[in-house]
Amino acid sequence: MPTHADLLVLNASELVTCADGPEGPLRGDDLRAPGMLENAGVAITDGRIAAVGTTEDITTRYTAPRTIDAQGCAVLPGFVDPHTHLVFGRTREDEFELRCLGKTYEEIAAAGGGIRASSRRFRATSRAEILAQARATRRRALLHGTTTIEIKSGYGLDLASELLALEIAGELDDNGDIVRTFLGAHEVPDAYRDDRDAYIRLVCDEMIPTVAARGLARYCDVFCEEHVFTQAETRTICRAARENGLEIKLHVDELAGTGGAELAVELRATSADHLMQISAAGIAAMATCDTIAVLLPGTSFFLGMQTFAPARRMIEAGCAIALATDCNPGSSMSENPQTLLTIACIGLGLRPIEAIAALTRNAAYAVDLGTEVGRIAPGYRADLVVTDVANHRLLPYHHGVNHAATVVHHGRIVA
Repeated sequence: MPTHADLLVLNASELVTCADGPEGPLRGDDLRAPGMLENAGVAITDGRIAAVGTTEDITTRYTAPRTIDAQGCAVLPGFVDPHTHLVFGRTREDEFELRCLGKTYEEIAAAGGGIRASSRRFRATSRAEILAQARATRRRALLHGTTTIEIKSGYGLDLASELLALEIAGELDDNGDIVRTFLGAHEVPDAYRDDRDAYIRLVCDEMIPTVAARGLARYCDVFCEEHVFTQAETRTICRAARENGLEIKLHVDELAGTGGAELAVELRATSADHLMQISAAGIAAMATCDTIAVLLPGTSFFLGMQTFAPARRMIEAGCAIALATDCNPGSSMSENPQTLLTIACIGLGLRPIEAIAALTRNAAYAVDLGTEVGRIAPGYRADLVVTDVANHRLLPYHHGVNHAATVVHHGRIVA
């Protein structure tokens, strides 16, 4: 007698499970072989994956009131986006036009633009407008297949506004799909330009304790970069975060090589993000630790940079790499994971299957959810993307369109 399930996905031409290889994030050659079945099916019960196998096996063992016929379709785990600034309120298309005319990101920031401009606009925007912007952005990400997403604060840069950003991110959550990160150390705001020590004290003594006490974030992030926060300042902020029970993420080695990757390893950060300017020593350090290297090639692309993170060197060294959109109004205005796959293949030199594994299984480890999402395997959350293409290579190849024909989230068809 077949077992009752809630939903069956059958006849998938390719089922990319991302469930093969050793436990943990995939590294080296394992990134090219994350697991794939043909003519495959999935049984889903109570929002979880009950079984994975051939279509014949699944239909023999299970029956369900609803079935998705995935004939001619590649089916993937729901995408996990482990680095976004999704709650921002207002856009910065004016700066995009300046970059089109030759201004650099650094020049715009030095003139009062960039993160500081977003901070001024965020504080001048109503809660309702910020929430509407965030909901719409999150919905578009879901329609393109992103089922789990990390969201940082960092555009408030004062206590009330940082709390507001994290509260709004929490309102977008649907049973554990939003991972929140406090990023008060995103930039030194206008009011503290002449007394940055006072702002760091504000972050450490007021913001972090309040965020932690209210349970508004899992992580604390710091933009450790030339002209932003130094390594010494980053250590101070991260020490306060750990003392208050927050884990660590870091923006490092984006615009200049400052030894940020080595610092992330030293601080036992969950992830080190950006890494366009990572050093050979940084690669060696990350290859021997659990810190995930989150690469953001959409930022290199959107800023018109000639430099991308050295992904192939990192993979060959044994680093665990993940991908993220870096969705934000200044340097990567896209919530589309499929576009990211294309940029990662071209800019980072990844194979399509490597990029998919980095944006699913490995990305899950970058937000400490590697045993919950990122794979199509029994016991995992039933987050799947049924595409309208027959094989995974067509996703980054046929770019600029949405290939997510059906998105299953917590076992429910949501798009």
